[in-house]
Amino acid sequence: MSMSIKKVTVLAGMFIVAATTASAQGLADPTRPPAALAAAGGAAAAGGGPVLQSVMLSPGRKMAMISGQMVLLGGRYGSARLVRLTDSEAELKDGSETIVLSLYPQVDKRPADKMQRGETAAGKTKK
Repeated sequence: MSMSIKKVTVLAGMFIVAATTASAQGLADPTRPPAALAAAGGAAAAGGGPVLQSVMLSPGRKMAMISGQMVLLGGRYGSARLVRLTDSEAELKDGSETIVLSLYPQVDKRPADKMQRGETAAGKTKK
């Protein structure tokens, strides 16, 4: 009788492990960016140009992550120098060429005073 209890216990354990493994495969990563953002970032990277990935601003240090490389303000990314850094943009200067990288290239920011009365930030009129 104890042999059949062991078999039932082993079978139940195997079933639980199999069910847990099968259900875990269907779960999505909640920290993964939306597909539209991933496609936009991938398109920029595929174009071969630098991509601004993050900006870190503190009283003692200002730096940007550009295409996987940490660059301090005033430091170099390739032959270009990081000359300006805001919370959402980095400006690289390479000789006479200026490259402005945006953290959110797909977002169109406009000053609030430029909007028409009753218009929302998305450009739609409130009803």
